Amino acid sequence: MHTGPTVFKQLLQFLPRYEFNLCVRRHRGEYREKKFSTYDQFLCLAYAQMAGRESLRDIETCLNSHQEKLYHIGFRGDVSRTTLADANERRDWRIFQDFGHVLIGIAQQLYQADAISVELTQPLYAFDSTTIDLCLTLFPWAEFRKTKAAVKMHTLIDLRGPIPTWVTITTGKVHDVRMLDHLPVAKDAIYTMDRGYVDFARLHSIHKQGAFFVVRAKDNLKCQRLYSHPKDKESGVRADQIITLVTQKSKKGYPEKLRRVSYVDKERNKRLVFLTNNFEIPAATVAAIYKQRWQVELFFKWIKQHLRIKSFIGTSVNAVKSQIWVALCIYLLVAITKKKLGVPCSLYTFLQILEVNLFEKKPISSLVAEALKRNADYPERNQLNLFNY
Repeated sequence: MHTGPTVFKQLLQFLPRYEFNLCVRRHRGEYREKKFSTYDQFLCLAYAQMAGRESLRDIETCLNSHQEKLYHIGFRGDVSRTTLADANERRDWRIFQDFGHVLIGIAQQLYQADAISVELTQPLYAFDSTTIDLCLTLFPWAEFRKTKAAVKMHTLIDLRGPIPTWVTITTGKVHDVRMLDHLPVAKDAIYTMDRGYVDFARLHSIHKQGAFFVVRAKDNLKCQRLYSHPKDKESGVRADQIITLVTQKSKKGYPEKLRRVSYVDKERNKRLVFLTNNFEIPAATVAAIYKQRWQVELFFKWIKQHLRIKSFIGTSVNAVKSQIWVALCIYLLVAITKKKLGVPCSLYTFLQILEVNLFEKKPISSLVAEALKRNADYPERNQLNLFNY
């Protein structure tokens, strides 16, 4: 019988502990704290994400039922709900944000060679946000409507993965388009967004930084056609035009030429109009790039269904942001582990296997192989498995 580390411990071995400690020191996470370290807090929240625990009492009871294994996993302090609640309330959430960026860098390196369905030489990113509903009585700082509260998670996804490369969390009242002011822009990269991000002054800022965008046009777009390129109706392209904006505000925001591509989605029999500042790629590729934007929607759907970011174990701003960032860290850690071990299944299946075997003392690779072998006669559930990396 295997007597090595538990599955939970094996997963944590892919966690860069030195970098974690640097993030703790940067934000003084151990200031006046002797019994319950930042790493203990991270392990508690990570366990809650992996095992589906949704309350402080639940986390305390389940972890203490494995008391003899906690030291070997990495716990050095006693697990109690009051101590964890205090840590979530006071310890700076930016520790987990900074550590999340460390994991993002590792994951991007591992997945940079992965192919996407669009043939491009440039990096391709999708940008969008998702709203997480909250109770206004418990979260009055996150007022969204008169009778409800919410926070927004604005996320930039690298579509070679897909891996979240930039995330910021705001209250629900913050409009999506304002986040374009803070978006990290890389030269020659392509950014695809929905029409909620159509702000010509901000799009022109992306253009001036040497990057490209593909965005869906609003229905009330006013423009003047300068000339048209030949169109390929077989591919669904109905128009490929070079335009200038005509209204005073729009022209002041974006004084240069734009490319307008009209495309008909034959599957849904729907006409879509795109705007881009890339004049080199084929018109059909512009439509294919926008179609890839759906991956960020799938990412939001995936983490909301399989991680714990819809119910929170604390009500303060610090506690909410800490829990969301630890959830993203676990997503990235599982993706890193899967890639490094070469696990031949979807991320969803891999996470399911880990969830039910956290305290088993078997190598992860053999555990996954046994689970896949037992289930070989049953079709894998693939509702959300478009993340098959």
